[in-house]
Parts: sequence; C-alpha cells; structure tokens
Amino acid sequence: MSDLSPEEQWRVEHARMHAKHRGHEAMHAEMVLILIATLVVAQLLLVQWKQRHPRSYNMVTLFQMWVVPLYFTVKLHWWRFLVIWILFSAITAFVTFRATRKPLVQTTPRLVYKWFLLIYKISYATGIVGYMAVMFTLFGLNLLFKIKPEDAMDFGISLLFYGLYYGVLERDFAEMCADYMASTIGFYSESGMPTKHLSDSVCAVCGQQIFVDVSEEGIIENTYRLSCNHVFHEFCIRGWCIVGKKQTCPYCKEKVDLKRMFSNPWERPHVMYGQLLDWLRYLVAWQPVIIGLVQGINYILGLE
Repeated sequence: MSDLSPEEQWRVEHARMHAKHRGHEAMHAEMVLILIATLVVAQLLLVQWKQRHPRSYNMVTLFQMWVVPLYFTVKLHWWRFLVIWILFSAITAFVTFRATRKPLVQTTPRLVYKWFLLIYKISYATGIVGYMAVMFTLFGLNLLFKIKPEDAMDFGISLLFYGLYYGVLERDFAEMCADYMASTIGFYSESGMPTKHLSDSVCAVCGQQIFVDVSEEGIIENTYRLSCNHVFHEFCIRGWCIVGKKQTCPYCKEKVDLKRMFSNPWERPHVMYGQLLDWLRYLVAWQPVIIGLVQGINYILGLE
C-alpha cells in the first residue's frame, strides 16, 4: 500500500469496503427504514412539544444550540470559534442578566435590543458574504484573485457557518429576554388584559417618553404607529418584531403586519432571513440528537 499513489490507495480501500459489505443489502435497507421512521416520529414529537409547551421547548433548544457546538469545537481544536463563542457568551450573559432583573432599569430594553440587533446585522452580513464566496468558487471566479478553490470554499463555508449559527443563537436569546422584559414592564398579562394603562407619551417596549421636552431627560427618536394606533420608538418596535420574533403589539397583542412595517423592498430579506434561521434551528439543535438516537438503535439491534 505504501508504494501506491493516493488515488490507487483510495481505490483499494473502496474495493475492500464493498467486499466487506457485500451481501448486507437487507441490513442496509433496515437501517434506512429505522432512520426514516426515527426522523418522522421525532419530528411529530417535537411539533407536539412545541405546540403544547413552547416555553420549555424553546429553553431546551436554546441550551442545545449553545452547548452542542462547544463539544465539537473543543474536540476538533477550533480555537478561533471558541474565542468568539466565549466573547459572545460573556456579553450575552451580562445582557440577559440585565433583562431578567426586577425592577427593570429603564435603559435595559434598549441595551438588549441594541446588542441583539447588532449581532443580527453582523450575522446577516457574514452569512451573505459566505454565501457569495461559495457561489464565486463554484463559478470559478476565485481564480481571478489567484485563490485556491479549497481555500476559497473553506473561507465561504466558515463565514456561512458563523453567520447562521450566531444568527439563530441571538434570536433565541433575544426572544427569551423579550419575554422577561414584557412581563416585568407589565403592560399586558397572559389573560390578554393590560395590567396598567399605557400613556400616549410612553413607549410600551422601553417604558420611556416618546416625546421629550427641553427640560426633561429622554431619548429623541423617530416613532412608528401600528395598525392598532399604539405608538412606539421606531428602533424599539423594529427590535421587538425582527430580533425578538414578536409579531404582536407589545401593549394589546394585536398582530403586527410585517409587510406594512417593512415596505422598503431592501428590508424584506431580513424577514426571510429570520424564517431561514428558524428552520436551521432544527438542523443544528435536534439533528445531532436524532442521529445519535438512530445510532443507538442500530447498536442495540446489532446493525452495522
């Protein structure tokens, strides 16, 4: 084997693998059926869990999204990812701590939305650059810059992974913080009846004055009126709807028309990108668990 070229060695190993598994077609078909059945059952159970107990489902999914990549990072010695993960976790832990305090500091909601909106924009831009790098490599445009295809593809896939992973993670943390802050601010309750009256001059998201006099302290910012006629700071309501995935009014729970809010066609991809991140959450958080379950079933049944 040592005298053979790498291609010839690969062919020999490939032939040995086929010889080893010859006659195992029935076993392989059984393994495929187990995989399909497990995927279907797991998907049904996850959908029912999400519908019946969304809070626990979101918490468990968030924990898995946060911890599972750390295991592979340490195992494969991806130190760059580990450093970024530690920085993100430290700042996010501080922001989450601020969001869960009672009573809530008036500046906390804006701090929360600013941080997660920043991560959202960075992850969105990183994912787009990574996707463009992959497409340029597939079309051979990397040769114009004298970059090897494998290097260009690794660069694009890495950026795409960073963008999608942190995009999913920050949305889950933002939703959790939004839930805590909404209950702390207390403008509405689970029964649907507001627990206190909202003044026309107060933003229901941050709890600060919308219009500020010369002698008062506050934030001067553009405002946005929803279809239910409640007025909010534009930055607050956009952070509430996009980053926190809340498609209802923070005060009366009336559904927010995102198409009306984001009439600019350049902003609509952000909504589509958010839906993509929701879909990828299943692949990142639950797919490794399902594959591990399938391997465990195959091991118990003696299938290889």
